[in-house]
Amino acid sequence: MKSYQEYKNITEGISTPSLFLDLDAFKNNIAWINKHSSQKKIRIATKSIRSKEILRRILSTNDHFEGLMTFDLREALWLREEGFKNILMGYPTHDIETLNEYAKKPDEITLMVDLVEHLVLLQELAHKHQSVMNICIDIDLSLELPTLRFGVYRSSLNSIKKLKAFLNELKKCPRLNLVGLMGYEAQIAGVMDKNSLGIKILKKISHRKLASFRKECVELIKNEGYRLQFINGGGTGSLFETGKENCVTEMTVGSGLYAPVLFDYYQKLKLSPALFFSLPIVRKPLTNIYTCFGGGYIASGAIEKIKGPTPYLPLGMKLLPFEGGGEVQTPIQYNGNETLNVGDSVFFRHAKAGEICERFDKIILIENGIISGEVKTYRGEGKTFV
Repeated sequence: MKSYQEYKNITEGISTPSLFLDLDAFKNNIAWINKHSSQKKIRIATKSIRSKEILRRILSTNDHFEGLMTFDLREALWLREEGFKNILMGYPTHDIETLNEYAKKPDEITLMVDLVEHLVLLQELAHKHQSVMNICIDIDLSLELPTLRFGVYRSSLNSIKKLKAFLNELKKCPRLNLVGLMGYEAQIAGVMDKNSLGIKILKKISHRKLASFRKECVELIKNEGYRLQFINGGGTGSLFETGKENCVTEMTVGSGLYAPVLFDYYQKLKLSPALFFSLPIVRKPLTNIYTCFGGGYIASGAIEKIKGPTPYLPLGMKLLPFEGGGEVQTPIQYNGNETLNVGDSVFFRHAKAGEICERFDKIILIENGIISGEVKTYRGEGKTFV
Protein backbone atom coordinates (compact mmCIF):
# COMPACT_ATOMS: atom_id res chain seq x y z
CA MET A 1 0.00 0.00 0.00
CA LYS A 2 1.41 3.36 -1.03
CA SER A 3 1.35 6.32 1.33
CA TYR A 4 -0.74 9.44 0.98
CA GLN A 5 2.29 11.49 -0.05
CA GLU A 6 3.22 8.95 -2.73
CA TYR A 7 -0.24 9.06 -4.29
CA LYS A 8 -0.40 12.83 -3.89
CA ASN A 9 2.89 13.26 -5.74
CA ILE A 10 1.93 10.77 -8.46
CA THR A 11 -1.42 12.46 -9.13
CA GLU A 12 -0.23 16.05 -8.85
CA GLY A 13 -1.61 18.23 -11.62
CA ILE A 14 -4.45 15.88 -12.53
CA SER A 15 -7.95 17.34 -12.51
CA THR A 16 -10.01 16.06 -9.62
CA PRO A 17 -12.38 14.33 -8.82
CA SER A 18 -10.69 11.50 -10.73
CA LEU A 19 -10.73 7.72 -10.63
CA PHE A 20 -7.45 5.80 -10.34
CA LEU A 21 -6.39 2.18 -10.69
CA ASP A 22 -3.10 1.15 -9.10
CA LEU A 23 -1.95 -1.53 -11.52
CA ASP A 24 0.60 -2.93 -9.08
CA ALA A 25 -2.16 -3.68 -6.55
CA PHE A 26 -4.44 -4.82 -9.37
CA LYS A 27 -1.85 -7.34 -10.61
CA ASN A 28 -1.38 -8.60 -7.05
CA ASN A 29 -5.14 -9.24 -6.83
CA ILE A 30 -5.16 -11.07 -10.16
CA ALA A 31 -2.32 -13.30 -8.98
CA TRP A 32 -3.95 -13.96 -5.60
CA ILE A 33 -7.30 -14.88 -7.16
CA ASN A 34 -5.63 -17.10 -9.72
CA LYS A 35 -3.63 -18.85 -6.99
CA HIS A 36 -6.75 -19.60 -4.93
CA SER A 37 -9.07 -20.61 -7.77
CA SER A 38 -8.44 -24.35 -7.35
CA GLN A 39 -7.24 -24.47 -10.97
CA LYS A 40 -10.76 -23.77 -12.22
CA LYS A 41 -11.53 -21.39 -15.05
CA ILE A 42 -12.42 -17.85 -13.98
CA ARG A 43 -15.20 -15.96 -15.73
CA ILE A 44 -15.10 -12.18 -15.27
CA ALA A 45 -18.17 -10.37 -13.95
CA THR A 46 -18.36 -7.28 -16.14
CA LYS A 47 -20.61 -5.34 -13.76
CA SER A 48 -17.68 -5.26 -11.34
CA ILE A 49 -15.19 -3.94 -13.92
CA ARG A 50 -17.13 -1.73 -16.40
CA SER A 51 -14.18 -0.96 -18.63
CA LYS A 52 -13.61 -2.71 -21.94
CA GLU A 53 -9.85 -2.24 -21.81
CA ILE A 54 -9.54 -3.49 -18.24
CA LEU A 55 -11.49 -6.60 -19.24
CA ARG A 56 -8.96 -7.18 -22.02
CA ARG A 57 -6.07 -6.80 -19.60
CA ILE A 58 -7.49 -9.41 -17.26
CA LEU A 59 -8.24 -11.92 -20.01
CA SER A 60 -4.71 -11.58 -21.38
CA THR A 61 -3.14 -12.40 -18.01
CA ASN A 62 -3.31 -16.19 -18.26
CA ASP A 63 -5.43 -19.06 -19.55
CA HIS A 64 -7.42 -19.43 -16.33
CA PHE A 65 -9.32 -16.24 -17.11
CA GLU A 66 -11.82 -17.19 -19.78
CA GLY A 67 -15.12 -15.62 -20.74
CA LEU A 68 -17.37 -12.88 -19.42
CA MET A 69 -20.53 -12.72 -17.34
CA THR A 70 -22.49 -9.67 -18.47
CA PHE A 71 -25.43 -7.93 -16.80
CA ASP A 72 -27.33 -6.58 -19.83
CA LEU A 73 -27.95 -8.03 -23.28
CA ARG A 74 -27.17 -4.71 -24.97
CA GLU A 75 -23.84 -4.81 -23.19
CA ALA A 76 -23.24 -8.39 -24.31
CA LEU A 77 -23.95 -7.52 -27.95
CA TRP A 78 -21.63 -4.50 -27.77
CA LEU A 79 -18.81 -6.51 -26.21
CA ARG A 80 -19.23 -9.18 -28.88
CA GLU A 81 -18.88 -6.48 -31.54
CA GLU A 82 -15.66 -5.44 -29.80
CA GLY A 83 -14.26 -8.94 -30.20
CA PHE A 84 -15.07 -10.60 -26.86
CA LYS A 85 -16.15 -14.24 -26.90
CA ASN A 86 -17.75 -16.77 -24.54
CA ILE A 87 -20.25 -14.35 -23.02
CA LEU A 88 -22.73 -15.56 -20.41
CA MET A 89 -25.65 -13.38 -19.43
CA GLY A 90 -25.70 -13.33 -15.64
CA TYR A 91 -29.40 -12.50 -15.48
CA PRO A 92 -32.54 -13.20 -17.51
CA THR A 93 -33.75 -10.49 -19.87
CA HIS A 94 -37.14 -9.53 -21.25
CA ASP A 95 -35.88 -6.76 -23.52
CA ILE A 96 -37.84 -7.74 -26.64
CA GLU A 97 -36.14 -5.28 -28.99
CA THR A 98 -32.64 -6.43 -28.03
CA LEU A 99 -33.67 -10.10 -27.95
CA ASN A 100 -34.89 -9.80 -31.53
CA GLU A 101 -31.52 -8.36 -32.53
CA TYR A 102 -29.71 -11.14 -30.65
CA ALA A 103 -31.91 -13.88 -32.16
CA LYS A 104 -30.70 -12.98 -35.64
CA LYS A 105 -27.16 -13.91 -34.61
CA PRO A 106 -26.91 -15.65 -31.22
CA ASP A 107 -23.23 -16.62 -31.56
CA GLU A 108 -20.95 -16.40 -28.49
CA ILE A 109 -23.73 -15.31 -26.10
CA THR A 110 -25.56 -17.63 -23.70
CA LEU A 111 -28.82 -16.47 -22.12
CA MET A 112 -29.84 -17.10 -18.50
CA VAL A 113 -33.20 -18.74 -17.69
CA ASP A 114 -35.08 -20.03 -14.65
CA LEU A 115 -38.77 -19.66 -15.55
CA VAL A 116 -40.98 -21.39 -18.09
CA GLU A 117 -41.92 -17.90 -19.30
CA HIS A 118 -38.29 -17.40 -20.29
CA LEU A 119 -38.32 -20.61 -22.33
CA VAL A 120 -41.58 -19.75 -24.09
CA LEU A 121 -40.38 -16.29 -25.12
CA LEU A 122 -36.94 -17.44 -26.31
CA GLN A 123 -38.36 -20.40 -28.25
CA GLU A 124 -40.82 -18.06 -29.97
CA LEU A 125 -38.08 -15.60 -30.98
CA ALA A 126 -35.68 -18.35 -32.07
CA HIS A 127 -38.41 -19.86 -34.23
CA LYS A 128 -39.20 -16.44 -35.70
CA HIS A 129 -35.58 -15.89 -36.72
CA GLN A 130 -34.83 -19.55 -37.51
CA SER A 131 -31.95 -19.64 -35.05
CA VAL A 132 -30.82 -21.71 -32.08
CA MET A 133 -30.07 -20.04 -28.75
CA ASN A 134 -27.71 -21.32 -26.08
CA ILE A 135 -29.15 -21.14 -22.57
CA CYS A 136 -27.92 -21.60 -19.01
CA ILE A 137 -30.18 -22.61 -16.12
CA ASP A 138 -29.87 -20.58 -12.90
CA ILE A 139 -30.69 -22.56 -9.75
CA ASP A 140 -31.40 -21.14 -6.29
CA LEU A 141 -28.70 -21.87 -3.71
CA SER A 142 -30.11 -19.96 -0.76
CA LEU A 143 -30.42 -21.62 2.64
CA GLU A 144 -33.97 -21.77 3.98
CA LEU A 145 -34.18 -22.00 7.77
CA PRO A 146 -37.36 -21.95 9.89
CA THR A 147 -37.08 -18.25 10.73
CA LEU A 148 -34.43 -17.08 8.26
CA ARG A 149 -33.70 -17.07 4.56
CA PHE A 150 -29.91 -16.95 4.33
CA GLY A 151 -29.42 -15.88 0.74
CA VAL A 152 -31.03 -13.77 -1.96
CA TYR A 153 -34.17 -13.95 -4.08
CA ARG A 154 -33.02 -14.92 -7.56
CA SER A 155 -34.03 -18.16 -9.21
CA SER A 156 -37.31 -19.98 -8.71
CA LEU A 157 -35.58 -23.36 -9.13
CA ASN A 158 -34.95 -24.35 -5.54
CA SER A 159 -35.70 -28.08 -5.63
CA ILE A 160 -35.00 -31.15 -7.74
CA LYS A 161 -38.74 -31.50 -8.37
CA LYS A 162 -38.95 -27.99 -9.81
CA LEU A 163 -35.84 -28.48 -11.91
CA LYS A 164 -37.18 -31.71 -13.36
CA ALA A 165 -40.46 -30.00 -14.29
CA PHE A 166 -38.48 -27.18 -15.88
CA LEU A 167 -36.44 -29.63 -17.94
CA ASN A 168 -39.65 -31.26 -19.14
CA GLU A 169 -40.78 -27.88 -20.45
CA LEU A 170 -37.39 -27.30 -22.04
CA LYS A 171 -37.84 -30.48 -24.09
CA LYS A 172 -40.72 -28.73 -25.84
CA CYS A 173 -38.31 -26.02 -27.06
CA PRO A 174 -36.17 -27.51 -29.84
CA ARG A 175 -34.49 -24.20 -30.65
CA LEU A 176 -33.05 -23.81 -27.13
CA ASN A 177 -29.73 -25.53 -26.47
CA LEU A 178 -28.89 -26.13 -22.80
CA VAL A 179 -25.14 -25.60 -22.35
CA GLY A 180 -24.68 -24.47 -18.77
CA LEU A 181 -25.80 -24.51 -15.15
CA MET A 182 -25.25 -21.63 -12.77
CA GLY A 183 -25.79 -21.21 -9.07
CA TYR A 184 -24.73 -18.11 -7.15
CA GLU A 185 -24.13 -18.68 -3.46
CA ALA A 186 -24.72 -15.04 -2.53
CA GLN A 187 -24.94 -15.78 1.18
CA ILE A 188 -21.30 -16.92 1.05
CA ALA A 189 -19.81 -14.77 -1.70
CA GLY A 190 -21.64 -11.57 -0.77
CA VAL A 191 -21.81 -11.57 3.04
CA MET A 192 -19.02 -10.17 5.22
CA ASP A 193 -17.84 -12.55 7.93
CA LYS A 194 -14.65 -11.16 9.46
CA ASN A 195 -16.21 -10.14 12.76
CA SER A 196 -19.09 -12.60 13.07
CA LEU A 197 -18.79 -16.17 14.31
CA GLY A 198 -22.51 -16.66 13.62
CA ILE A 199 -22.12 -15.74 9.95
CA LYS A 200 -19.14 -18.08 9.61
CA ILE A 201 -21.20 -20.96 11.04
CA LEU A 202 -24.15 -20.16 8.75
CA LYS A 203 -21.83 -20.06 5.75
CA LYS A 204 -20.39 -23.46 6.61
CA ILE A 205 -23.84 -25.04 7.00
CA SER A 206 -25.08 -23.35 3.85
CA HIS A 207 -22.19 -24.49 1.69
CA ARG A 208 -22.58 -28.09 2.77
CA LYS A 209 -26.24 -28.06 1.75
CA LEU A 210 -25.86 -26.10 -1.49
CA ALA A 211 -22.94 -28.21 -2.70
CA SER A 212 -25.08 -31.30 -2.30
CA PHE A 213 -28.01 -29.68 -4.12
CA ARG A 214 -25.83 -28.43 -6.96
CA LYS A 215 -24.37 -31.91 -7.46
CA GLU A 216 -27.89 -33.42 -7.56
CA CYS A 217 -28.92 -30.85 -10.17
CA VAL A 218 -25.93 -31.69 -12.36
CA GLU A 219 -26.69 -35.40 -12.11
CA LEU A 220 -30.37 -34.85 -12.96
CA ILE A 221 -29.53 -32.76 -16.02
CA LYS A 222 -27.05 -35.40 -17.18
CA ASN A 223 -29.59 -38.20 -16.64
CA GLU A 224 -32.13 -36.24 -18.68
CA GLY A 225 -29.79 -36.49 -21.64
CA TYR A 226 -28.17 -33.05 -21.60
CA ARG A 227 -24.44 -32.47 -21.86
CA LEU A 228 -23.32 -29.34 -20.03
CA GLN A 229 -20.36 -27.36 -21.32
CA PHE A 230 -19.87 -25.51 -18.03
CA ILE A 231 -21.09 -25.40 -14.44
CA ASN A 232 -20.66 -21.92 -13.00
CA GLY A 233 -20.56 -20.92 -9.36
CA GLY A 234 -19.20 -18.60 -6.80
CA GLY A 235 -17.89 -15.10 -6.55
CA THR A 236 -14.75 -13.57 -5.06
CA GLY A 237 -16.13 -14.05 -1.56
CA SER A 238 -16.66 -17.79 -2.01
CA LEU A 239 -13.51 -18.76 -3.92
CA PHE A 240 -12.35 -21.19 -1.24
CA GLU A 241 -15.71 -22.89 -0.72
CA THR A 242 -16.87 -23.12 -4.34
CA GLY A 243 -13.43 -24.19 -5.50
CA LYS A 244 -13.76 -27.36 -3.44
CA GLU A 245 -16.76 -28.60 -5.45
CA ASN A 246 -15.66 -31.13 -8.05
CA CYS A 247 -18.69 -30.58 -10.24
CA VAL A 248 -18.03 -26.83 -10.64
CA THR A 249 -15.97 -26.13 -13.77
CA GLU A 250 -15.66 -22.35 -13.50
CA MET A 251 -16.09 -19.53 -11.00
CA THR A 252 -17.14 -15.95 -11.59
CA VAL A 253 -14.92 -13.21 -10.19
CA GLY A 254 -15.07 -9.46 -10.59
CA SER A 255 -15.08 -7.24 -7.51
CA GLY A 256 -12.01 -8.82 -5.97
CA LEU A 257 -9.85 -7.52 -8.79
CA TYR A 258 -10.49 -3.93 -7.69
CA ALA A 259 -10.76 -4.92 -3.98
CA PRO A 260 -13.41 -2.44 -2.78
CA VAL A 261 -14.09 -1.67 0.87
CA LEU A 262 -16.59 -4.50 1.48
CA PHE A 263 -13.84 -7.05 0.92
CA ASP A 264 -11.88 -5.64 3.86
CA TYR A 265 -14.41 -7.48 6.02
CA TYR A 266 -13.89 -11.02 4.73
CA GLN A 267 -11.84 -13.34 6.89
CA LYS A 268 -10.00 -15.22 4.14
CA LEU A 269 -9.51 -12.59 1.45
CA LYS A 270 -6.04 -11.03 1.26
CA LEU A 271 -6.50 -8.41 -1.42
CA SER A 272 -4.93 -5.02 -2.09
CA PRO A 273 -7.02 -1.86 -2.55
CA ALA A 274 -6.55 -1.03 -6.23
CA LEU A 275 -9.35 1.31 -7.33
CA PHE A 276 -9.86 4.66 -5.59
CA PHE A 277 -10.93 8.20 -6.36
CA SER A 278 -9.65 11.66 -5.49
CA LEU A 279 -11.64 14.61 -4.20
CA PRO A 280 -10.30 18.18 -3.95
CA ILE A 281 -10.45 20.14 -0.72
CA VAL A 282 -12.33 23.35 -1.48
CA ARG A 283 -13.27 24.66 1.98
CA LYS A 284 -12.02 24.66 5.58
CA PRO A 285 -14.92 25.60 7.89
CA LEU A 286 -13.00 24.73 11.09
CA THR A 287 -9.45 23.86 12.07
CA ASN A 288 -9.89 20.12 11.56
CA ILE A 289 -12.89 20.13 9.21
CA TYR A 290 -12.29 20.14 5.45
CA THR A 291 -14.96 20.20 2.74
CA CYS A 292 -14.33 18.28 -0.49
CA PHE A 293 -16.06 18.75 -3.82
CA GLY A 294 -18.32 15.81 -4.83
CA GLY A 295 -18.01 12.41 -3.24
CA GLY A 296 -21.53 11.13 -2.60
CA TYR A 297 -21.02 7.88 -4.47
CA ILE A 298 -23.31 5.45 -2.67
CA ALA A 299 -23.24 1.70 -3.31
CA SER A 300 -26.32 -0.39 -4.06
CA GLY A 301 -27.96 -2.91 -1.75
CA ALA A 302 -29.54 -2.57 1.67
CA ILE A 303 -29.09 0.94 3.10
CA GLU A 304 -26.32 0.89 5.69
CA LYS A 305 -23.40 3.05 6.74
CA ILE A 306 -20.76 0.98 4.97
CA LYS A 307 -22.38 1.66 1.57
CA GLY A 308 -21.13 5.24 1.61
CA PRO A 309 -17.71 6.35 0.35
CA THR A 310 -14.86 5.44 2.71
CA PRO A 311 -12.04 7.90 3.46
CA TYR A 312 -8.80 6.19 2.44
CA LEU A 313 -5.75 8.47 2.48
CA PRO A 314 -4.42 10.29 4.35
CA LEU A 315 -5.03 8.14 7.40
CA GLY A 316 -7.08 9.92 10.03
CA MET A 317 -9.97 11.12 7.85
CA LYS A 318 -13.57 10.33 8.68
CA LEU A 319 -16.97 11.40 7.41
CA LEU A 320 -19.27 13.49 9.56
CA PRO A 321 -22.13 11.30 10.85
CA PHE A 322 -24.90 13.79 10.02
CA GLU A 323 -23.66 14.67 6.51
CA GLY A 324 -21.79 11.71 5.02
CA GLY A 325 -20.93 11.82 1.31
CA GLY A 326 -22.74 14.66 -0.40
CA GLU A 327 -24.12 15.25 -3.87
CA VAL A 328 -21.69 18.12 -4.53
CA GLN A 329 -19.71 18.41 -1.31
CA THR A 330 -18.39 16.03 1.32
CA PRO A 331 -17.06 17.35 4.64
CA ILE A 332 -14.43 15.34 6.49
CA GLN A 333 -12.89 15.54 9.92
CA TYR A 334 -9.14 15.06 9.84
CA ASN A 335 -6.97 14.31 12.88
CA GLY A 336 -3.90 12.91 11.14
CA ASN A 337 -0.31 14.03 10.75
CA GLU A 338 -0.40 15.46 7.23
CA THR A 339 -0.74 19.17 6.55
CA LEU A 340 -3.82 19.62 4.35
CA ASN A 341 -4.58 22.79 2.43
CA VAL A 342 -7.35 24.02 0.18
CA GLY A 343 -6.60 22.65 -3.28
CA ASP A 344 -5.06 19.39 -2.04
CA SER A 345 -6.52 16.06 -3.11
CA VAL A 346 -7.59 13.39 -0.65
CA PHE A 347 -8.48 9.83 -1.59
CA PHE A 348 -11.56 7.67 -1.04
CA ARG A 349 -12.61 4.10 -1.81
CA HIS A 350 -16.02 2.93 -2.97
CA ALA A 351 -17.90 0.27 -1.02
CA LYS A 352 -18.33 -1.92 -4.09
CA ALA A 353 -16.40 -2.28 -7.33
CA GLY A 354 -17.64 -1.38 -10.80
CA GLU A 355 -20.43 0.94 -9.68
CA ILE A 356 -18.00 3.80 -9.17
CA CYS A 357 -17.15 3.62 -12.88
CA GLU A 358 -20.60 5.01 -13.66
CA ARG A 359 -19.41 8.28 -12.10
CA PHE A 360 -16.28 8.75 -14.22
CA ASP A 361 -15.48 8.76 -17.94
CA LYS A 362 -12.04 7.27 -17.49
CA ILE A 363 -9.76 5.38 -15.14
CA ILE A 364 -6.27 6.83 -14.75
CA LEU A 365 -3.64 4.10 -14.46
CA ILE A 366 -0.78 4.14 -11.97
CA GLU A 367 2.16 1.77 -12.39
CA ASN A 368 5.64 1.71 -10.90
CA GLY A 369 5.02 5.00 -9.15
CA ILE A 370 3.93 7.03 -12.17
CA ILE A 371 0.86 7.71 -14.28
CA SER A 372 1.13 5.14 -17.08
CA GLY A 373 -2.00 5.90 -19.10
CA GLU A 374 -5.76 5.92 -18.95
CA VAL A 375 -8.68 3.80 -20.16
CA LYS A 376 -12.31 4.59 -20.75
CA THR A 377 -15.09 3.30 -18.53
CA TYR A 378 -18.39 2.16 -20.02
CA ARG A 379 -19.61 5.69 -19.35
CA GLY A 380 -16.63 7.09 -21.24
CA GLU A 381 -17.58 4.86 -24.18
CA GLY A 382 -21.05 6.42 -24.12
CA LYS A 383 -22.54 3.15 -22.86
CA THR A 384 -25.04 3.22 -19.99
CA PHE A 385 -26.86 -0.08 -19.57
CA VAL A 386 -28.43 -0.06 -16.12
